[in-house]
Amino acid sequence: MSTRKPNDYKSNVKPIWCPGCGDFAVLNAMMRAFAELDWNHEDIVVASGIGCSSRFPAFLKTYGFHGVHGRALPLATGIKLGNPALHVIAVGGDGDGFSIGGGHFPHAARRNIPLPYVMMDNSIYGMTKGQPSPTSLPGLRVKASPYGSLEPPLNPLVMSLAAQATFVARAFSGELKQLIAILIEALQHPGFAFVQVLSPCVTYNTNYTYDYYRKLTAPLPEEHDTSDWLSAMRWASDPQKQYLGIFYRDTSRPNLIEQMEQVRQSVPAMSLEQIVDSFRR
Repeated sequence: MSTRKPNDYKSNVKPIWCPGCGDFAVLNAMMRAFAELDWNHEDIVVASGIGCSSRFPAFLKTYGFHGVHGRALPLATGIKLGNPALHVIAVGGDGDGFSIGGGHFPHAARRNIPLPYVMMDNSIYGMTKGQPSPTSLPGLRVKASPYGSLEPPLNPLVMSLAAQATFVARAFSGELKQLIAILIEALQHPGFAFVQVLSPCVTYNTNYTYDYYRKLTAPLPEEHDTSDWLSAMRWASDPQKQYLGIFYRDTSRPNLIEQMEQVRQSVPAMSLEQIVDSFRR
């Protein structure tokens, strides 16, 4: 049984999120998950991009890398490949991950890089004062779109399933117990784990409130088989409800590090001179 407590992972940097921000719950749940797993804080690295949620690494007493906009997954990938023994976690928001960082996401998923990516989705660019994001619904009226946003939203779960992620889940900041349970599963998954967290912005997106999400969400039906990709895609595509839970899980597919090791073992040992000489032929 773990002797660690959630606050053991808390840094001395006070979160500067707006009071009521859903990201507080994600931070709380992450620390609880670390404690439940009894992880040494020196073995954890959290990589992020830019945005409100990407400030995450500063609030944890772990190693962290607060990078540039949209580059959480390349950062996390490099760290994990450099030292596979580390617990590497990528975090960010919907704008960071699916706008400027959208090109990195499908490749991290299809490569099955063994790390979780936790996306705090508030359907707004909060840190830059409220522009519509890739997951905003059409008609969203904020200062940057006074006549309503025009573009249809991306569906992060459908995208992750289509990109062959081996773990796909959705949680909600207002359901802390389930959020903790999903994070524990994602942190232990041996491949790429994508977790979308519906995380309300109480300052710049007052359309999507906690009450709004409570009416919009529902638990995945108990009969759902998490090994059934088509079933996962159907529930993820539902236009009426946003279901919460683990949609898909596949532990049979080798991750990128395992595949690289297989290649490494199959390659004959060669000296530098032999390698250079092979390019002369």
